[in-house]
Amino acid sequence: MRKLMLMSAAALLVSTGAMAQTTVTTTTTGAAHGATVQIEPEYRTRIHSYITEHKIRPVETHEKIVVGSPVPRDVELATVPSDWGPSLTKYRYVYSGSHVMLVDPETRMVVQEVD
Repeated sequence: MRKLMLMSAAALLVSTGAMAQTTVTTTTTGAAHGATVQIEPEYRTRIHSYITEHKIRPVETHEKIVVGSPVPRDVELATVPSDWGPSLTKYRYVYSGSHVMLVDPETRMVVQEVD
């Protein structure tokens, strides 16, 4: 019995570590079926500067806007400026709270939080 409990605990630890590693290293998009959104550090700086300089006001929603969830239909999606990087112009964005969220315009799913 003790051996069975030890083996179960070891299996649980191994599977938990694998799941945490996947969560930390990748952000997947529903529309792109596993593609990752890569944002270079210089573009992250440009994004935050844009939000500050243009005094973008955060949207207010009843639900929290998070990665992997759809943005409510009543929230307007903003066009991503070209100087945020060529790989991001296919997305839209929402500024919610103090976070810039990249959104797939076709599905309205949040694919990346810009930190």
